[in-house]
Amino acid sequence: MAKKSIKSLLVIVFSIFTLLFSSSVFANETPQKAVEPTGSHEAAAFDPAKLIMEHIMDAHEFHFFSIGETHVSIPLPVILYSPQKGLSVFSYGKFHHGHEVYNGYKSEEGKIVAVNEAGEHDASIQVYDFSLTRNVVQLFLALALLVWLMVGVANKYKKNGANTAPTGFQNAIEPVITFVRDEVGKPNLGHAYEKYMPYLLTVFFFILINNIIGLIPGTANVTGNIAFTVVLGVISFFVIVFSTNKHFWGHIFNPPVPFAVKFILVPVEFIGIFTKPFALIVRLFANMVAGHIIITCFIMLIFIFGAMSKVAGIGFAPVSLAFTVFIYFIEILVAFIQAFIFTNLTAVFIGQSMEGAHHEEAHH
Repeated sequence: MAKKSIKSLLVIVFSIFTLLFSSSVFANETPQKAVEPTGSHEAAAFDPAKLIMEHIMDAHEFHFFSIGETHVSIPLPVILYSPQKGLSVFSYGKFHHGHEVYNGYKSEEGKIVAVNEAGEHDASIQVYDFSLTRNVVQLFLALALLVWLMVGVANKYKKNGANTAPTGFQNAIEPVITFVRDEVGKPNLGHAYEKYMPYLLTVFFFILINNIIGLIPGTANVTGNIAFTVVLGVISFFVIVFSTNKHFWGHIFNPPVPFAVKFILVPVEFIGIFTKPFALIVRLFANMVAGHIIITCFIMLIFIFGAMSKVAGIGFAPVSLAFTVFIYFIEILVAFIQAFIFTNLTAVFIGQSMEGAHHEEAHH
């Protein structure tokens, strides 16, 4: 009964969002000529799609909010190398949010390009960008947090022993480690679970930390970056492949089916080796991007209605904020779920690659 109620509520939320967003877009597109005489040029220039993409894409600064012409942000280091100009290192703040040219470079839609004396893009100058973007910086911060957290817990175990009641972070982390071991490692990997627990725990906590940090306003959605999920998927792919045995490859290239069916099944099974990590990559990326887009869309609805009428914008603000808070709490749950799903599916795929070994152990 509770599941049906939640499903119905989600359907209602999605339906209302679709109707409001579609009607607001049409209202914002067609009457531009009628809006301009009233002097609301800023309302006509409002582009929600552009703002949403800026929120989920990588950038050279951590932007928190803007009040008029005042932008509260943390610019990051820009590191450029050009065969014609040499090495250039400076702060992204020198561009003044992309409005000015500095040292022969400028920022165009988040990409730094070389310019000529007239301030126009000069395609003849090749630029290699090694800048520390917000995804990179946040990735290092998440890694440092993970190492600090795990080393602190390990030191407590080393100091107090395993028989002493856990305290502090150790008390919060221990049940999670036990959960991953008992619900992910042992059921899928059997007696070999201890060999893979360091990797599974690292993947779980690394994804979880990045998911949680990404929900803080002004931070980057690292797990919503396809490059990040591709690297995790490729690492899992190599772990899966190096865990295989002769039984696995025998099942791939010589499945126990009639000879005529092998011509169809062997290519399908071989392609399945690559579709498994691909599923890990797309699942994590799509879920984390979708959540951020939905939250941003609900916030943008306030400004879309405000562009039509100030009364409509103010009146819809409480509704939009209520849905935003609702989706935000769901995203916190999704952050844990996606970390668990990625880790669990990785363990499942590793277990499938050792399937023959499991049968031999059971026989002995």
